[in-house]
Amino acid sequence: MPATIKGPAIFLAQFAGDAAPFNNLDNICKWAASLGYKGVQIPTWDGRMIDLKKAAESKTYCDEIKGTVAKHGLTITELSTHLQGHLVVANPAFNDVLDAFAPKEVHSNPTARRDWARQQVRWGAAASKNMGLTSHVSFTGSLVWPYLYSWPPRPPGLIEEGFTELGKTWKPLLDAFEDAGVDVGFELHPGEDVMDGITFEMFLEKTGNHKRAQINYDPSHFVLQQLDYLEFIDIYHERICAFHVKDAEFNPTGRQGVYSGFQNWVNRAGRFRSLGDGQVDFTGIFSKLSQYGYDSWAVLEWECCLKSSDQGAAEGAPFIAKHIIQTTGKAFDDFAAGDGSSKALVKKMLGL
Repeated sequence: MPATIKGPAIFLAQFAGDAAPFNNLDNICKWAASLGYKGVQIPTWDGRMIDLKKAAESKTYCDEIKGTVAKHGLTITELSTHLQGHLVVANPAFNDVLDAFAPKEVHSNPTARRDWARQQVRWGAAASKNMGLTSHVSFTGSLVWPYLYSWPPRPPGLIEEGFTELGKTWKPLLDAFEDAGVDVGFELHPGEDVMDGITFEMFLEKTGNHKRAQINYDPSHFVLQQLDYLEFIDIYHERICAFHVKDAEFNPTGRQGVYSGFQNWVNRAGRFRSLGDGQVDFTGIFSKLSQYGYDSWAVLEWECCLKSSDQGAAEGAPFIAKHIIQTTGKAFDDFAAGDGSSKALVKKMLGL
């Protein structure tokens, strides 16, 4: 049978917290399973969910984590190093606010924070291998993002230099994932230097078209950029190894457009929504991904400025399940095709 998308699954990052049932992996998996999810994507920066260093060093510990998840009928879809990946390279303009993504011992020390992040990503590769996973999700980090729409004009060579550094930094990290036999699905996200197809191609060039540099497909970011997210699948489907199912809407007015006028999320022209409340054509997306043989997970990433996370999670599992296409192994008109297996018949029909 042709490949079928797995799911529904849920990214735990936006739900983890200090109150039950979100305060540890066992409790949150029980909660996710009760809503109908079949898989969980684990944020590795959250010690309530996983000890990343221990996971990188101990397959026994990874088996225990997998056992905790499996006890609730769930599978680990991917490990995530989104926050650590964002710190792998960082423009100094963000130094103060980026400390929030790192432990206190590296605060106010950009070099130590960078080294910590790169080690975290390496551990992410080793932990993914120990978990028996074949894909991982992350961010690329950002050196040139502050100069996206630059005025005064940015100096010649700035973007080239930034992407050269980005590629040089990620090449050995991607090599670590190659050694682990794991793909890295980068979420193409505004705020990261790699945020659309063009920048992904620039990144690929600077990493020597590294085969482990893949895409975590998330259409919500493309809606906010007004990018054709269906054609994107046509172009880059061979590099898509992970899928965040997240909705969004873009409602420009005479007062604001893509940049949204520095407004908060509720008042932006472009904003994230819970599944089914936005404008993303998920029927088209699931059809395209199925057409190209995507057989990995469909993972809910809940981010909405209006609806509660409880309601968004409860509605997310049946929404994803409804969109998963059980791909067929036969053509709808096979019943009328007759026996076309005879080469002699084919030649006769062509008069050959």
